[in-house]
Formats: sequence, C-alpha cells, structure tokens
Amino acid sequence: MPGANGAKNMKQTPKTDDGINTENKEESGDDEVVLAEDAELEPVKEEDEKEDAEKEDAGVKTAIPRFSFINLADFPGEMMGGRPKIKKRKKGERKPIIDIKDIPAPHKIKSQLDEYVVGQEHAKKVMSVAVYNHYKRVATDTMDDIEIEKSNMLMIGPTGCGKTYLVKTLAKLLDVPLAITDATSLTEAGYIGDDIESVVSKLLAVAGNDVDKAEQGIIFIDEIDKIAKKQNSNSRDVSGESVQQGMLKLLEGADIEVPIGASSKNAMVPTTTINTKHILFICAGAFPGLEEIIKQRLKKQTSIGFNAELKDKFDKEKNILQKATIEDIRKFGMIPEFIGRLPMMFALEGLTEEMLVNILQEPKNAILKQYQKLLQLDEVNLKFTEDALKAIAQKAMEREIGARALRAVIDEFMLDIMYEIPKDDNIGQVTITKEYIEGTGGPVIELREG
Repeated sequence: MPGANGAKNMKQTPKTDDGINTENKEESGDDEVVLAEDAELEPVKEEDEKEDAEKEDAGVKTAIPRFSFINLADFPGEMMGGRPKIKKRKKGERKPIIDIKDIPAPHKIKSQLDEYVVGQEHAKKVMSVAVYNHYKRVATDTMDDIEIEKSNMLMIGPTGCGKTYLVKTLAKLLDVPLAITDATSLTEAGYIGDDIESVVSKLLAVAGNDVDKAEQGIIFIDEIDKIAKKQNSNSRDVSGESVQQGMLKLLEGADIEVPIGASSKNAMVPTTTINTKHILFICAGAFPGLEEIIKQRLKKQTSIGFNAELKDKFDKEKNILQKATIEDIRKFGMIPEFIGRLPMMFALEGLTEEMLVNILQEPKNAILKQYQKLLQLDEVNLKFTEDALKAIAQKAMEREIGARALRAVIDEFMLDIMYEIPKDDNIGQVTITKEYIEGTGGPVIELREG
C-alpha cells in the first residue's frame, strides 16, 4: 500500500453497491478487465496530467475507451475532407475558350479533317460549317440582342462509317473537351441506368473539373436511334421517349446540377452547376429500318405505272439515307421536339472497297503508316502490293463492321511478321502480298545489301 504522501495523489474511484470499480475499466481484445474493490490503485502523476493537457492544446486527442476519432483528411477526394477542386470564374471574368479571331474558317476546318478522314465530303462540309457557326455564337453571345440558335447535329450512317472518328478528330483539332456516351445506357431519372444528366458530368471530368471549359465543350451521344419511342407499348417507355423528353432542356440550354468526380449524385458527393447553352451536342445512329421508310415515301411520290424504273432505282440506291427528311426520322420514332433541337441533320456514306483501300494508306495516322513506323525502328522497310491492299479491304468488307474491321484484319497477319522480323538483323525489307493475306503464300523477305 502507498504511504501517506502517496495517498494525496491517489484518484478516488466510485464503486457500485457490489464494490466494483466502475471507472477504471480497460479493454483487452474482446474481454474487459475490471479492477476489484481490493485491488491497488496506481497514483496519477502530475507530469502525466501536464503532458495530456499539452496534447489537448496541440489538438492531439488522448485515448478515450470505446471512442474513436475520425480524421476526414485521411479520406479520398470524394469525401468531405478532400473535395475535388472546381475551377469556375465569376460571370464578369468568363471568357470563351476560343477567341472569335482564332476560330478557323469552314474550309480550313474541312482541310484539317481531310488529313485524317477519307471520303465523307458532304459530312465534313456540314460539320465544318456547324462548328464554325457554333463557336462564333459562343464568342459573340453577349455582343447584341440577336440570339443565334445552336448548331446541334444529327448524324445518320451505317456501322463503321466513321461517325465517332469524325467527332473525335474534330474535337482534337479544336482542342475542346469531348465526352462520349452511348444512348443505350441512358434511362429516365430514378430508373436503373445512367441519368440523362450523367453525360454532362462526364464532360466536366474530361475538362479537368474546369466549369468554363466544360460549358464550351462537345458531347457526342452515339446510338441515338436506340432511344426511339416504342411502338404500341402500354408500359412506361423509360429508355425511349422519356429519355428524349428528358434531353430537350439539355440540348437547348439549361442549368444542370452535376456531381463532381462521380457519375451519380449522393449525399457524400459535392455538386456544381453547368449551363449547357454553349455545349455542342452531336447525336449519331445507324437507324436500321430508316431506309425502308425513305423508300416508301419516295415511291408514293411517283405516279403509278409511269415511273416503274424510278421505283427500282430506289431499291438499288446505296446512299438512300442521304435523302432522309425530318418526317422520316419522326416516323422512325424520334419525337418532333427532339429532332427540332438537332437542326444540322446529315447522312454519311456506306464505305466501299475503294474507300477502305484509301483509309488503309491515305490518312495522316493510317494503320499501314503505323506499322511501317514500328518496323522502321528495327531498320526494316515494310511495303504492301496493290493486290494485297485490295485483299485486306475485301476481308474487311466481309465482316460488315466498316473501317474498324481493317485493324482486326491487319493485326491478324502482322502478328507473325512483328514476332519473327526482330530475330534476324539481316532482314532489310518485307513486302506483304495478296497470297500472304489470303493464306496461300508468304511475304517477300529481302536481306540487307553488304
């Protein structure tokens, strides 16, 4: 037992009627160790009390049984301790990311597109004019009282004709943020799937959480034909007409509250407001079945009996989609209000074998040029015969997925070349032949001279 002097520093502990110490409980794993009435009590030193007080002053929490302290700074950015930083200038400080003097003229935009995209002359011309007018509208928004309508676009074309590639190239040339989404994932708010507003959240993320950049970016919605309203449906069309209705304000221009650093809103995720007035929307789809709607309309316009040859011509015409009208799109299942907010409507051509051959070698970043560059690093020249190029195009046509099939075909026969050539330093040139593509022969290998 401590002496008389020690007793002065002793801390008296309350006891229950049973004589059990109720304050000095200690935890050890899942068990509790209770100091009984007859146990010795340790003196509490003045130095320890002083040290605890200093820790409290410094903001250091001392241990309290059954309590834990949470430091919000340890949580990721989405939590309250470390929210993502939003870049947003005040209204008076905002400036367009593209100055009106720096907006390239339509012929210059098309010229740049020509370097990367083969064919599709009409589509490139329409897009160049639409983009030029759109960013002039953005740059002069506050100059006078005349409000210029948005140049949102609707692209119609078969799978693999280059719709997505055109938009990606355009955004890259203009150096503006681009968000790409698939209409098949969109549903009416409150249902399983992505909310319509989630596409704006994606654009904000691409813009590095810079609100001003996002508000002047591009949103590309692919497979827009998949949200056509269902015919003769008694149930609520949450992924069709309802989505179209929900997109109307988005396309025209509205303040949208979007989550920062997440795809959906919840209590723990901060939000910000994006105005879509200056966001350029480009929608695209293959619209299967639209060709028949167009043909039926054209046939009705011809006189019975006198234009049988003209009717046959409609059935055989390859680029019938270029004759599509707003009424045809409405019959397909797109509501008039939705179509009206996409004033720049145009169709892309289906790719021919000749176009595929040109796509292989003409663009600035053509797939053949990429492989040639890779082998140049091994000091090996790579060549293709004209017949080989046609054979590649034919194989791609058979797959019926457009230009994206070219990469798959080339990767197949180039695999062995890329594997074997680096083994032999004497090889100086490889020529790909038609026979090699068709599997009836091999490439022509030439050794280095000397």
